[in-house]
Amino acid sequence: MHQAAQSRYQSMIYSHCGRSGLKLPAVSLGLWHNFGDTAVYENMKQLCFTAFDNGITHFDLANNYGPEPGSAEINLGRILKEDLGAYRDELIISTKAGYTMWDGPYGDWGSRKYLLASLDQSLKRMGLEYVDIFYHHRMDPGTPLEETMGALAQTVISGKALYVGLSNYDGKTLEKASAILQELRCPFIINQNRYSIFDRTIEQNGLKETAVRLEKGIIAFSPLAQGMLTDRYLNGIPADSRVRTDGRFLNEASLTEERLIQIKNLNELAGQRGQTLAEMALSWILKDGEVTSVLIGASKPSQILDNIGALQNTSFSEEELKKIDSFSL
Repeated sequence: MHQAAQSRYQSMIYSHCGRSGLKLPAVSLGLWHNFGDTAVYENMKQLCFTAFDNGITHFDLANNYGPEPGSAEINLGRILKEDLGAYRDELIISTKAGYTMWDGPYGDWGSRKYLLASLDQSLKRMGLEYVDIFYHHRMDPGTPLEETMGALAQTVISGKALYVGLSNYDGKTLEKASAILQELRCPFIINQNRYSIFDRTIEQNGLKETAVRLEKGIIAFSPLAQGMLTDRYLNGIPADSRVRTDGRFLNEASLTEERLIQIKNLNELAGQRGQTLAEMALSWILKDGEVTSVLIGASKPSQILDNIGALQNTSFSEEELKKIDSFSL
């Protein structure tokens, strides 16, 4: 059983998720990568221990995280059982359903049958009685919004989720969904969307403005743009880069000459701020208090510690913000 650091709550920043009573750490740990069957279990443990020992109380998953789908939940379940189970009430565990998980017409999208069955499967894999947050993972044009939201509400009524969230929704659909969930008295508190200096989609599709107006939290995934907002590509593409070895999430075509120049300019600005490029990229997301938490991934514990360093300076001058825009848009 892991003995957590007594100092774990001394330096992390916690903020209310929208109008809810739930506080999330400014930095949360995503188990999208490096927690599947192809990863080293001992390293998974150390990632979780390092995160929790430094105040990261929120671990985020989805039913299909792996590879293989479901394996990230199984591995976290093992870590909870063997090492972190005594701290369950100090942890926020979230999972999602919405992408393809099993064969046939009932293992995808947003039907009531899929969502409720998927959550049951997730709880079994993790060995939990409930999750803190259950998300619908993507908008479903083929299922009435009322059905999907009703299924989310049922997860709370059944005691299998404490709160619900929406992921990869746009502002217009978020507003409709929020109205349904409010009528159902369902504690919808958070939106999870991609957001970074290089990806401003939630500003363009109205999600960020709508979430703030409705007093819902936002948690940003891919805040480092799949590694582009780090020092990884300052001198081109390394031979061992995931760009070359695994093009599922970032391909070589994305790293154009123009993009590499942008990365170098942003890195220079970060240095002037006394930050690494990754620290500045995370700080930028948290700068206005409208994003509750940034969701980081990590392949080694030191990366978690480096990312937490972003919390030392989340203030930007107008000149700095203008430079970031000019370097990235």
